[in-house]
Amino acid sequence: MKAYRQLDREKLLELKKELTQQFDEVKAKGLSLDMSRGKPGKDQLDLSMPMLDLVNAGSDMKCENGMDCRNYGVLDGIPEAKRLLSSMIDTDSEHVIVFGNSSLNIMFDTVSRCMLKGVLGSTPWCKLDKVKFLCPSPGYDRHFKVTEFFGIEMITVPMLPDGPDMDVVEELVSKDEAIKGIWCVPKYSNPQGYTYSDETVRRFANLKPAAKDFRIFWDNAYCVHHLYEEDQDSLLDIITECEKAGNPDLVFEFASTSKVSFPGAGVSVLAASKANLEEVKKYITTQTIGHDKINQLRHVRFFKDVEGIEEHMMKHAALIRPKFEAVLNTLDRELSGLDIGQWTKPKGGYFISFDSMEGCAKAIVAKTKEAGVVMTGAGATFPYGKDPKDSNIRIAPTLPSAQELALAAEIFVLSVKLVSVEKLLGEI
Repeated sequence: MKAYRQLDREKLLELKKELTQQFDEVKAKGLSLDMSRGKPGKDQLDLSMPMLDLVNAGSDMKCENGMDCRNYGVLDGIPEAKRLLSSMIDTDSEHVIVFGNSSLNIMFDTVSRCMLKGVLGSTPWCKLDKVKFLCPSPGYDRHFKVTEFFGIEMITVPMLPDGPDMDVVEELVSKDEAIKGIWCVPKYSNPQGYTYSDETVRRFANLKPAAKDFRIFWDNAYCVHHLYEEDQDSLLDIITECEKAGNPDLVFEFASTSKVSFPGAGVSVLAASKANLEEVKKYITTQTIGHDKINQLRHVRFFKDVEGIEEHMMKHAALIRPKFEAVLNTLDRELSGLDIGQWTKPKGGYFISFDSMEGCAKAIVAKTKEAGVVMTGAGATFPYGKDPKDSNIRIAPTLPSAQELALAAEIFVLSVKLVSVEKLLGEI
């Protein structure tokens, strides 16, 4: 079929009539499907259930340093958990603190400490006239909600296939002392599935920010979340690169097992320089006496080492890869050549990024909801929920069953077609 933009008005009106009939038939089915967030499916969660049998009333509850994991102590995590999680993000255990189940919680607390106490002796951000963050976009909506919560001004930076536009990043941070941070999802980014190139990572490590308390917030959420065993992206270790560049304190790195074991009962990790970690530990002694060491022990005994994590994640990949491929095949089959959208084809992570014709994303998401498919709100992948082109839509294929996903994908492409025709007819 011809690209929609090449059709005359009469053909577009005929097409709209046909698509509207198809849409009404789907709508009449009364479906209720959810592709709104990147949640693991039940079959993925079932993979980790044997973990719950490894620590029980008869278990030895001591970790390798002799500490009784049922008691207080070991603020930065048991040694074997530090070793496991540091290996997962490809850094040294001396650089990490192990926390509870949520890396988002660590990120929120880290921004909060910067606001209240400053960074390594600098003025607390809450006492400054203006605090700004760079936000590569499309990006992760929860990052943007954290900075918005604290009243931090967010500046959109274009996201490219090899990472944020570093020309823009370097220029902005070198000239504006009010810019205190940047959000990054460096591997299989949310939502595009992009991985930062080696050059991008090195340019980050060599940044020369005007603000001495500028920090890179490096959310390595999908560090082991490959879809393919043989075709995987790799990412340089930002901690090592910052050390090489003479900027060891420049980065806070975050990760967790939320989409490895259990989203509500995993373990998370903060990696940073010795100076940064010492300051963090000084403040968290007021906040907690220690995190859940029993859960840390459970995770270590289940995975054993990073090879165990990698083997486990290939089981995840076997479950979700067909879902990604089903969505991508539907997009290719139904939309290729129509010139009404483009989409990423990630090799890992949890999302597919779709860009519609400008001015159509909100209408497409509304149309899919009308037909019974709930998606992430249009605009969510930009600061303040405002996509300047109203074009980006995040697709989350993991939670629905294969049958539900096939229906949802068909409804999505039908909605894209119908809204695009309406746009070309000047109706929206």
